[in-house]
Amino acid sequence: MSITILFVLAPIGAIIAWWLSRQRLTAKPWLEVGAIDDFPRTGASSLPAATIGLGVFLAVVSSLFALFISAYFMRMQVADWAQMPAPKVLWFNTGVLILSSVALQYAQVAARRGRMEDVGYGLTAGGLFTLTFLVGQLFAWQQLNAAGYFLATNPANAFFYLFTGLHGLHLLGGIVALALTVDKVWRGLEVKQVRLSVQLCAVYWHFLLALWLVLFSLLTPWVGDFAVICRQLLI
Repeated sequence: MSITILFVLAPIGAIIAWWLSRQRLTAKPWLEVGAIDDFPRTGASSLPAATIGLGVFLAVVSSLFALFISAYFMRMQVADWAQMPAPKVLWFNTGVLILSSVALQYAQVAARRGRMEDVGYGLTAGGLFTLTFLVGQLFAWQQLNAAGYFLATNPANAFFYLFTGLHGLHLLGGIVALALTVDKVWRGLEVKQVRLSVQLCAVYWHFLLALWLVLFSLLTPWVGDFAVICRQLLI
């Protein structure tokens, strides 16, 4: 079990360490002699505090889900595990979430080029697609409950609701930030005043899309079959 956790967390730890080194957060300027300008690599990061904060937050979220995914694979090896079917609506939800990420990328490009009207359209479309995704997830829950796949029936069911619920909560938090950014756009602020907010929203949506694609692949039945084959090969 510890080896599984190590293999999951080691790449994430390496990425975080590399990212921190690129932001010069590990520098020790108090050990240098001379003016601070003489040591350009020991100065403060040129990135805005909001960008660094988002990077740290995404690293924490990645570590959290890595632990849950590790527990998911370990729990699959117990005899009482029964893989549940993935509702077909999840495919539709995945396509909608991809469209929301595309819309946020469109808004980011428009902000970079100074097209404020297109920024508003992109953010609004991204928000609507995201709300559609969340409604679709609730519909998937309703389908599973109607079919008898309750939370406490089987560990596989519990992990399904855990993964989709946590991912949905992170999207809801993103919608709050997205709504504040849309409000800035429609109030007529200049592009330079909203460009950073749009960029951070786009990065956050791309991250949640990538995370959902990983979770979606885990929640499909073929993952259970693949785990059985791996166990047979290792025996």
